[in-house]
Amino acid sequence: MSRRKKTIRRPVLPDARYDSQTVSKFINSLMFEGKKAVAERIFYGAMDLVESRTSQPGVNVFKQALANLKPVVEVKSRRVGGATYQVPVEVRPDRRTALAMRWLISFSRERNEKSMAEKLAAEVISASKGEGNAVKKKEDTHRMAEANKAFAHYRW
Repeated sequence: MSRRKKTIRRPVLPDARYDSQTVSKFINSLMFEGKKAVAERIFYGAMDLVESRTSQPGVNVFKQALANLKPVVEVKSRRVGGATYQVPVEVRPDRRTALAMRWLISFSRERNEKSMAEKLAAEVISASKGEGNAVKKKEDTHRMAEANKAFAHYRW
């Protein structure tokens, strides 16, 4: 951790279609090798698919999916006297959304649909319903923290 002055967080400009900073951050994390236009095409295509499949606004389904994916607690490794303990710690709000986005993207990429837009749309729909691999990851994280609650006094 840096001992210098605090870093200045640059503001993220909202995206063009939905005027949302969350969507803009998601597109930035979806982007590969600086190809933002490709990432935008994938995301907006996925939102169109979500709208056609669920007959609800796509961005609302997306935000519901992110809300279902945000973890409350996670475990961090802490070395105490030669032993490493998995200590449950609360997750900061900005890290919650970052983890939810990361999980949504990674589990979308692992799906078997044809295009990335279809994969993303399917994962967003299943996450908004509270199912799918990304939700399973969140539940596993919570279960791990619950199992290691005995080491919570090692929190720093």
